[in-house]
Amino acid sequence: MTEPISTDLAGTVQAREWYHTIDLAPGITTPGWFDLRDVAGRLPWPPVHGARCLDVGTFDGFWAFEMERLGASEVVAIDILDPRQWDWPANARQAVMDELGRRKGQGEGFEVARAALGSSVKRLEMNVYDLDPEAVGLFDVVYLGSILLHLRDPVQALDRVRSVCRGYVLSVDTFDVPLSVLHPRRPVASLDGIGRPWWWRANLAGIRRMIEASGMTVMARRRTLMPPGAGQPKLPIRVSMLRHAAGRNALMCSRVGDPHVATLARVSPPS
Repeated sequence: MTEPISTDLAGTVQAREWYHTIDLAPGITTPGWFDLRDVAGRLPWPPVHGARCLDVGTFDGFWAFEMERLGASEVVAIDILDPRQWDWPANARQAVMDELGRRKGQGEGFEVARAALGSSVKRLEMNVYDLDPEAVGLFDVVYLGSILLHLRDPVQALDRVRSVCRGYVLSVDTFDVPLSVLHPRRPVASLDGIGRPWWWRANLAGIRRMIEASGMTVMARRRTLMPPGAGQPKLPIRVSMLRHAAGRNALMCSRVGDPHVATLARVSPPS
């Protein structure tokens, strides 16, 4: 006999927007913007069982809960709940800040999911730039998901991640497909910085160079797509959208998925 679905939980899930698709209980799944459930099994994971793990930029917590499910001994998740503390360009409009802040909320999705799953993940409100071993200790595995794009200084962030890691960093981030085709070996990136916290979209060589420049050794790479979830509308195909890169990228993300590269890196031991 299956357990009855909690009407309170079902109502709470449907009452808010979700970034992650998470199975919370039999018959209750969050309608996330992305559905990463199948992606999780295809990543080049380092040993997680028994490890102390960190999830950077946790949002609704999918990856933190996944590491817990994989047997981590402890999982800490960090995020910035106040949108004013994000890396905004100077030309950002208040209306855009308010809208993105509304979608993020105050981290309620994480709390709902943690309670429903009976999770022991500990969340800290902390900027990746502020990571310090004296404040959070050292971790065996650090997961860094879809965040480099949103940082003004991604290499500095990777440097701070390295400072709190004694083992492996798994970075899963978007990359620029056309630049990867045009420049397969040369590290290059396109710069946005127009009105929203979207900054550097690097090619595959650029992602690798960022990681290596921060003092880590790349062990494995795997390209994947971040599939759209039930909460992401499928955009209609219009000629106007096909005329520019942003429109083509939006169409691809909503219909096929957002191209990402998963990079497993080992933190170099101190010399």
